[in-house]
Amino acid sequence: MSVHRPPAHEPPTTADVTSAAALAICESLLLALNDGKILPEHEIVSILRDAAAAHSNDPGDDGSRELHMAVAALINQIIDGGNSVRRR
Repeated sequence: MSVHRPPAHEPPTTADVTSAAALAICESLLLALNDGKILPEHEIVSILRDAAAAHSNDPGDDGSRELHMAVAALINQIIDGGNSVRRR
């Protein structure tokens, strides 16, 4: 399960930039929803678990099984690290 990373001297790809921006926006939204007391921590973690499960359970019929597994692993790392919830 390797994720392509260009060497440091190569500029990031459009996909790299898009992915990083989407992740940052989603993390900010989850933090804002929690900080604003709109969603409690357990609901946010549940959303993340659902997203991880959707990728883990994808059969990869489109040839993207490795990508789906990597996405699920990243989401699980986010859950474990508490990045999208301010743990109190």
